[in-house]
Amino acid sequence: MQLSDKVAIVTGGAAGIGGAITRVLVRRGAKVVFVDVNEEAGTALAAQLGDDAFFLAGDVGQREVADRAVALAVQKFGKLNSLINNAHASRQKPFVDHTREDWDVSFNTGFWSTVHFMQAAYPELRKDGGAVVNFGSGAGMDGMATQASYGAAKEAIRGLSRTVAIEWGPENIRVNVVSPRALTSGVEAWREHYPEMYQASLKAVPLGRFGDPEQDVAPIVAFLISDDAQYMTAQTVMADGGGQKVR
Repeated sequence: MQLSDKVAIVTGGAAGIGGAITRVLVRRGAKVVFVDVNEEAGTALAAQLGDDAFFLAGDVGQREVADRAVALAVQKFGKLNSLINNAHASRQKPFVDHTREDWDVSFNTGFWSTVHFMQAAYPELRKDGGAVVNFGSGAGMDGMATQASYGAAKEAIRGLSRTVAIEWGPENIRVNVVSPRALTSGVEAWREHYPEMYQASLKAVPLGRFGDPEQDVAPIVAFLISDDAQYMTAQTVMADGGGQKVR
């Protein structure tokens, strides 16, 4: 299979885009440790996927959880050569109403989680080279009302990714970013509370729809950790139906 030699960690990997990524990677031959705070969803997905996937319940904002995930990947599957930093929680509200707690939720689960998992994974990734896929968002690139903390954290992740791609390139570690537009439960909640913004966002997509996490986003992540993408690094890949031009 395309990913038969890959061992990956997926953060936020029990549901939504993360769950789709976990399923697609395993289907294509990878071994996966997936991390999530949602124990019910994680346990159920692990039961579906069998011995090729291992669920770790934990808060991705804590460095010790990242260390545990790396140790588990090596213990269960013998190595680690792929990291997908998908997890990110946030609260949607006007900028002036954002509290320090709101900023902390977004940066701890998104930016700091990405930092911790990349640092924890580095000793394994550098052994034989590997790939990191982080996540950006149009909410950061173009700006979006009510998304101040989320957009800011996503742009911080993109800046971090470009820098680390340069630093780790000589060790054959690739770092890329995916920016998706997918109909997740979070987007559905946003659609309910801000229907006009949702419709405006949808209207801007040339393909006329929000993407499906499993059919439209996860395969791009699978490509980026595969050997087919061995000459790609420091890039932002737009998995958004053409709704935004990369910058």
